[in-house]
Amino acid sequence: MGVEIERKFLLRGDDWMTLGEPVFFRQGYLSSHKDRVVRVRIEGDRAVMTIKGRNVGAVRGEWEYPIPMADAAELLDGLCEQPLIEKYRRKIAFAGNVWEVDEFLGANAGLVVAEIELQSEDQPFDKPDWIGDEVTDDLRYLNSSLIKHPYSAW
Repeated sequence: MGVEIERKFLLRGDDWMTLGEPVFFRQGYLSSHKDRVVRVRIEGDRAVMTIKGRNVGAVRGEWEYPIPMADAAELLDGLCEQPLIEKYRRKIAFAGNVWEVDEFLGANAGLVVAEIELQSEDQPFDKPDWIGDEVTDDLRYLNSSLIKHPYSAW
């Protein structure tokens, strides 16, 4: 079984905006149930289907598979729950780790979060100055929650 250990943070300031190359993401959900999420995503020039289990703190099962771009576009436009999530992602290396910064568009415009994937829940890591409050345990910040309760409606 694949396992994802991820922590999520809000950002402060805009120093992060000069770091990393933004890649456009378009993603949707075939299932956004809290016990099982099935996501289709086009990220730049590749497409993937991801299956995730229920979060237990910062840990959950995760399986990801490449799929043809045409299939992903068809699924996003025809079968996925609406609205889709659209965002720009920047990968930013810092102190031996990679931070993924997501700048959301559409109904979630104004929301910017950073995630870090870890090898264990208690793995120590350094935070850049632009990392703010942790929101790992706040389910509102899950992408699968943002399709039902967009940031603009909070």
